Amino acid sequence: MKTKTLKKNKVNVVTLGCSKNTFDSEVLMAQLKGNNFEVEHEAKQDDSEIVIINTCGFIDGAKQESIDTILRYAEAKKDGDVDKVYVTGCLSQRYKDDLEKEMPEIDGFFGTRDLPRLLKTLKADYKKELVGERLLTTPAHYAYFKIAEGCDRPCSFCAIPIMRGKHVSTPMEELVDSAKKLAKNGAKELILIAQDLTYYGLDIYKKRNLAELIEKLAAVDGIEWIRLHYAYPSGFPMDVLDVIRDYDNVCLYLDMPVQHGSTEMLKAMRRGITREKTTELINEIRKTVPSIGIRTSLIVGYPGETQEHFQEMMDWVEEMRFDRLGVFQYSHEDDTHAFNFEDDVPAEVKVQRAEEIMELQSGISYDLNQAKIGQTLKVLFDRIEGDYFIGRTEFDSPDVDNEVLVLKDDDTYISVGDFAMIKIHDADHYDLYGTLVK
Repeated sequence: MKTKTLKKNKVNVVTLGCSKNTFDSEVLMAQLKGNNFEVEHEAKQDDSEIVIINTCGFIDGAKQESIDTILRYAEAKKDGDVDKVYVTGCLSQRYKDDLEKEMPEIDGFFGTRDLPRLLKTLKADYKKELVGERLLTTPAHYAYFKIAEGCDRPCSFCAIPIMRGKHVSTPMEELVDSAKKLAKNGAKELILIAQDLTYYGLDIYKKRNLAELIEKLAAVDGIEWIRLHYAYPSGFPMDVLDVIRDYDNVCLYLDMPVQHGSTEMLKAMRRGITREKTTELINEIRKTVPSIGIRTSLIVGYPGETQEHFQEMMDWVEEMRFDRLGVFQYSHEDDTHAFNFEDDVPAEVKVQRAEEIMELQSGISYDLNQAKIGQTLKVLFDRIEGDYFIGRTEFDSPDVDNEVLVLKDDDTYISVGDFAMIKIHDADHYDLYGTLVK
């Protein structure tokens, strides 16, 4: 029973999970707006007629968050706070049949490539003239920029190909048009994302074509930073390094998840590369682009990971001295190759190993940050928080990396979305502190 009047044709889109989901929600929202819906992203109050939840199904914690969110809005529907609840995204793609049985109160479940069907259910048209249009949920000065969907890699632990399908590259001309539209609307930074950037072009151009794409995007007026996320180490296209080095508006930054530092574990994970080859690649990257900041991610607790394997990884992290690093605890995912093995590393050991690696990385990060004291860096400012203007260097991506803090005072004002030159005068493990160079 409805207890209040809901706003007709108002939709609240709730996004969970990674930046690929953020991108998908922004595309959905643009289509809804083009069909005369009023759209909000993660509205603070329940006054929307319709809620669409874009779910994540990557690992256990993300799946639980998605389920909890669905249940929260199912309860809101029961209380009359919303009229219709729809679920889309990775969790829905992977477990649609189970979810339909367990949650009959939800009005519809849609997969990762079901946007036209979802719109049709809402009595809306999929407008081809809006392809490339998005309603940004990030600050206007940066945008996640998805260049491909799906993945062809055989990694044993990963369910993404099940949820996202095979790799499909977006044609260059579409991406350049999208970049021009974003730049026209104030975007200064494009954060290139895909399940694997390095596969870009193989399906439609019959070659790895990431370098050419970056060159074309770098030529778009108004784009001052291009940042590369999610590059796979095996088969890495080395011509990309020349583009990073030679183009001023391509950030000296590479996010390349390596997942482990033990050859035996990498083989078990079906990563197609050894520790030695990975080391060789990283050394070549640093040789070609000496100032590059490399971000990586690791997995602890994979089936069969012994203390010796873990120590190998610890030693390797210390040797490699990555600029940025994140750790995942292995999640035993059904329908993956690794699900055939016993999940034999206890949960408390996974936690301990993750903490040990992050403690090691914290010290590395501190040392690297101390070396930046006295340098003057170009910083893009994302927000004002408390007494500080907060921004990032080209070596840092939003939400996951270091930040630069500049104290507000009578002589200092910086607009959000602007670049400024900042002289670093102090640093801790994950933040830099600086003053505006006038």
